[in-house]
Amino acid sequence: MEQHDHLLATARQYGYVEDDQVWLRPFMTLPARRVGQVKDSPDTSLIYFAQRFELFRAKVEDLLAKMAASDNKGSFLMKALHLKEQVASYDGLGDFESLYHRLTEAEEGINVTIAQNREKNMATKLGVLQELEELRDTLDFQTATERVKALRQVWIKTGPVDKDLIEDMEDRFRAAVDAFMQRKRDFLADKKAMTNRVQDKYMALIRQSEALQDSDDFENTTRKLKQLQQEWKDIDASLPRKQANDLWTRFRAAHNHFFERLKVHINTKRTENQPEDNLARKRGLVAEAEALLHRPMSEAVARAKELQAAWKKVGPVRGEESDRVWEQFIAACDKVFELSSLEHYIRKRHGGAPEPGTRDDQIAARVQALREFVKSDRQEQLVLEENLSKLNVSPGNESFRTMLQGKIRAFERKIRTKNHLIELLQKGVLV
Repeated sequence: MEQHDHLLATARQYGYVEDDQVWLRPFMTLPARRVGQVKDSPDTSLIYFAQRFELFRAKVEDLLAKMAASDNKGSFLMKALHLKEQVASYDGLGDFESLYHRLTEAEEGINVTIAQNREKNMATKLGVLQELEELRDTLDFQTATERVKALRQVWIKTGPVDKDLIEDMEDRFRAAVDAFMQRKRDFLADKKAMTNRVQDKYMALIRQSEALQDSDDFENTTRKLKQLQQEWKDIDASLPRKQANDLWTRFRAAHNHFFERLKVHINTKRTENQPEDNLARKRGLVAEAEALLHRPMSEAVARAKELQAAWKKVGPVRGEESDRVWEQFIAACDKVFELSSLEHYIRKRHGGAPEPGTRDDQIAARVQALREFVKSDRQEQLVLEENLSKLNVSPGNESFRTMLQGKIRAFERKIRTKNHLIELLQKGVLV
């Protein structure tokens, strides 16, 4: 009942009934305005339109509350203006004038905030433009391109500036980006042209090398190939790493092919001119290498390296025995190096402290470590085999194919050596 009386008093303060019509009293510069007609009784109609005003006032209060809680007050400007326009036409009875003034105050506050934000936006965009324009002298286009992408996102996410400046700022931004991209295109075109010229120089040396790789004129060809190697070094330019590696691999393959033939030629001459029992000498090196597993590791590794150097000085062995004795020797040396790596791993794992556990525990730890190493080697071998299976069959890929096959064989040796060490440990041959 009290609320009913309050609404009726408010309605009579701001409105009245005349000729069965409900009127809103004049306020500010607005004349009296008819807001509706009497339905049941004058008082009931007055209360109805007072309630309508309360609904409108609630909308205004809700908007102002949201504005106060928001950091982005500019987003409420259109809603405030819309409610402000409704003050002159909304059918209700109440203090529209105070609502109008509150909305006006909110509008002015929003406009101040917008002006401040536009100043901040202007400063941000000027900073973006300055940084973009400074990139005109860069040569690090990879890094600069990423920076231009980042600056473009900053520009897009930054709010508007004054309407009179928008077009000029956008034109300046596009001009700066376009200038950078054009310089990048020109630079890449020049770089590609230079790369092609350098590649042509390398290819000329490769073709000359490949033409000489099967020559039997060993003395003159050796001199010519060394000259080509010097010319390769004298090319003062760089290429992308993969391209440079591919060219170098092909160039080196031709030279390796010739010098391997030269080595065979020299060894053949040496064997013919200096007959001696090379097989017996190599078998002696094999026997000594196989005995190294029972010496202290530091001594064994050093002696294995000495034996490898001595092996190279022994002349060739003819027939099938050559491969057999070599495989025995390299297997013996491999076991020394693998066992040395294993012991280093065990010492490192215990931080240099004495190794705990019984002799069986120590053997078990080494077997487990070797099994883990074998597992890792097999994984790497599988990756190499997968890469080899995917390699296209073409002359340009032959050197890379040969390299992959060599690495696969190396892993097969590593795995075979580790498995043999596991057998020796399990039999108690090694401690």
